[in-house]
Order: sequence, then structure tokens, then C-alpha cells
Amino acid sequence: MLDDVYNQCEAKMQGSVEHMHRDFKTLRTGKVSTTVLDNVKIDYYGTMTPLDQVGSVTAVDATTIAINPWEKHLLGDIEAAINAANLGVNPNNDGDFIKLFFPPMTSEQRQETVKQMKGMVEDAKVSVRNDRKKANDAIKKLEKDKEVTQDESKSAQENIQKLTDKYIAVIEEDAKAKEIEVLKV
Repeated sequence: MLDDVYNQCEAKMQGSVEHMHRDFKTLRTGKVSTTVLDNVKIDYYGTMTPLDQVGSVTAVDATTIAINPWEKHLLGDIEAAINAANLGVNPNNDGDFIKLFFPPMTSEQRQETVKQMKGMVEDAKVSVRNDRKKANDAIKKLEKDKEVTQDESKSAQENIQKLTDKYIAVIEEDAKAKEIEVLKV
């Protein structure tokens, strides 16, 4: 029973770290990546659809992304979605495809990106702590139902705390590495 609680808790904490890594991919660093468009979705026949599912999205060079939709009538919708996403660039529509030219990041933009990243880090930490609380509640319920002893419950909660500390350390280590990447000129 306690093994199930540990395994579920660890899986949820790992999921929180993975979610943070997916969020990190949407942040802009010195070199532009197509992942900055991951959160941009367009209405495609009534369904909100990611850009990479309605056309090819490629990084042409370190500062340019090209979007070539499979259906040309989507150009206007894609352009509007990019403008609404507030990425800090204006889409250039030539009738066949859209190009995004990202200027080099200023120090203010880098600091703003670090602020966004720190918010993502804090969200991940909160999620890990919530996972700890749920696991501890499950352990306390097992103790209340007399399925585990008081000593087993205390030991299990200490193990959950060690697991929490481990994942918080992973989050902080990954955050430091990402901050260095963002601030690198």
C-alpha cells in the first residue's frame, strides 16, 4: 500500500518537472527555436490546433522562423494568432508563407524572460508540494484506517519529504541552467 503511494507521488512529481521543461521550451533564448510557437493555436475547422499541425514550422536561421501552411487560406488565421500571442514580432505574410524575424534580445527582454522562467519554476515547486500533501494525506488515511502503524506512517511521511526535497533540488538546478542559457549573450 505504501509502495503505491510512493510510486504515485514520484510519478506526479516527475510529471511536474516534465511540465516545467515543456514550459521552458516556449521561452525565447538567444537563438530562436520553433518551440516559441508551441502555445500558438488557430481555429482549424472548429478545433483549436497547434501551428505545427496545420503546416511546417522551421527555424531558417538563428533569428528567423518560417511557417508554410498546408492550406493557403489559413495564412490570415495564422497571422492573427501570432499577433494575439504577443511574441514581440510581426508576422510577414507574402501570400505563400509567413516569416517571423526575431531581433536580437535586449538585456531587458532577457530579464523579462528570466522573470517568466522563475514563475514557471515556482509553479513547478508548488505542484511538487501539492503532490507531497496528497501523498501525506493518503498515508494518514491508511494510518487512520489501521492499515499501517503509526511508526510506518511517520517513516513513510519522512520518505515523501525526502522525495519532495529531491525534486525541488532538480527543479532549482534546471532553473539555474536555463537562467544561464537565457542570460548568455
